[in-house]
Amino acid sequence: MVNHQYNRGRAKEYRVMELLRVEGWVVGRSAGSHSPVDIFAAKDGKVLLVQVKNGEARVKKDELMELVKWAEAFDADAEVWHFKGRGSLVKRRVSKARG
Repeated sequence: MVNHQYNRGRAKEYRVMELLRVEGWVVGRSAGSHSPVDIFAAKDGKVLLVQVKNGEARVKKDELMELVKWAEAFDADAEVWHFKGRGSLVKRRVSKARG
């Protein structure tokens, strides 16, 4: 059975990866992961952790707290990228690297 919701989410993760690559980031995806990080990226000594959401999906408080915890552990910036209706993308910074 095909999981359309998973496929849509995966497509958005690949879209985020492409957007970051165009900006010069080295990018990886945490495939099939249940971690708070969907996409990890690095550029010029910076690390970015991204949680990708699509449509009506929301980041739960505990997921957000875990994403911030990961960002602190990796001295990384963390963002939630939310694809809303008609392809609009909202980026929200949730944690800033110390360095």
